[in-house]
Amino acid sequence: MSDKSRTNRPLVLASVMAAMFMIAIEATIVSTAMPQIAGQLGDIHLYAWVFSAFLLTQTATTVVFGKLSDLYGRRPVLLVGIGVFLLGSLLCGFATSIPMLIVFRLVQGIGAGAIQPIGITVVGDLYTVQERGRIQGYLASVWGISSVIGPLAGALIVQHISWSWIFWINLPVGSLAAAGFVLFLHEEVEHRERAIDVAGAALFTLAIASLMLALTEIGASGAAVFWPGLVFVVASVLFVLQERRAADPMLDARLWAQRPILTSNAATLLSGMAVIGLTAFLPMFVQGVMRQSSLVAGFTLTTMVFGWPVGATLAARNFVRFGLRPTLLFGAALLPLGSVAFVVLGSSSSPVLAGLGSVVMGFGMGFLSTACIVIIQDSVAWAQRGSATASNIFARQLGQTLGATVFGAVLNYGLAHPSGDRTAVSSDQLQRLLDAPESLAATADAVRVALGHSLHATFWSIFAVAVMTLLLSLLVPRVAISDGPRELAVD
Repeated sequence: MSDKSRTNRPLVLASVMAAMFMIAIEATIVSTAMPQIAGQLGDIHLYAWVFSAFLLTQTATTVVFGKLSDLYGRRPVLLVGIGVFLLGSLLCGFATSIPMLIVFRLVQGIGAGAIQPIGITVVGDLYTVQERGRIQGYLASVWGISSVIGPLAGALIVQHISWSWIFWINLPVGSLAAAGFVLFLHEEVEHRERAIDVAGAALFTLAIASLMLALTEIGASGAAVFWPGLVFVVASVLFVLQERRAADPMLDARLWAQRPILTSNAATLLSGMAVIGLTAFLPMFVQGVMRQSSLVAGFTLTTMVFGWPVGATLAARNFVRFGLRPTLLFGAALLPLGSVAFVVLGSSSSPVLAGLGSVVMGFGMGFLSTACIVIIQDSVAWAQRGSATASNIFARQLGQTLGATVFGAVLNYGLAHPSGDRTAVSSDQLQRLLDAPESLAATADAVRVALGHSLHATFWSIFAVAVMTLLLSLLVPRVAISDGPRELAVD
């Protein structure tokens, strides 16, 4: 565990905040710039994969890195994660096509799989439950600052500089964070022999990747869906068999079987789906359908990322007073409420409506995510805290991975199979609409209508997932938290 007598807690916290900033700003700066990037690089049908690729490897490696941090300490795992993330960021800036960008985003995601869960775990190691209410405010400020800087920086970069810099700005920030961990985080780790389930992680990655590919190809030829679907089934069966025989499985059934952890993670997974749907496709609607600038589109998303830390801060300071379950349910109820705004959004609507819906959903995510992580972290001992924290991050990222792919499939299907008197929209037409709408001349309005109709189907899907999140949150038991890390009473 951490050697608190030698560790400089404020400077370690600053390093955690710097590392988390890189992950936080990804949510807004890439989303804001993606319509322009896709317009320049082409392959619009792979649009969702730029998000899904990052989330895929982040999800697959989160649990593995959590286990490694329990074995070898938090610092070495964080340093490896930062190094890999910066390498991926550097390569992303040199991408010359969407497939190349997707490959480099896979590398970025591996690094993020270590940074986010282990950074949160370090905070859990160094600060008590009572102190974490104050510390959560500091961490929340990272998301708040990134929510303002991300869209503005993304819009300015794509308009005045090369879009490559939306990835390269991570390099100095990550270097400072790594230096902080080397200098100020000291640990005394009891090394134990423990196998890492590499085969399980590989099979899981293969299963999710093949599922994503099958969903992406919905509406194409039968063979295009059949073969990745078959790979998904085979890989899933092999993954289950591997987890049953592994000495230390990637998904520890004993850990996940605890009711507070199981139900909290299930609610987190669905909420992750809803959030990524909004993050990936709201900017496209605002720019492509509402004819607003990338800056306006970015700020409609900013309100969600701003509302999230505000909600998290309020939740962290008040969950002892009101209880963890009421805090979680309040946040879960705000998700469908906020998503109503996107269901009624139209081409002539004010961007303010989109911003209001975003801030309500962000506020809800702040309450929900804070309650879930406290329930999970304080239900286990130090030796399992990395794995337990990683399980919650894993659930959210799995939800985001599936959400980006499922909602992307809904969008692609709607564009390829229009209803009524609408005509199908090709990837070339969509690319021109986002990059140079004037080149479409008289057909621009028809393409906008088709895009708006397809995105509305996506927003309805987000609303349905938000409702399911609320219903599933009702299954989370009442808990009474105390000072001890394992003294979590469950009704």
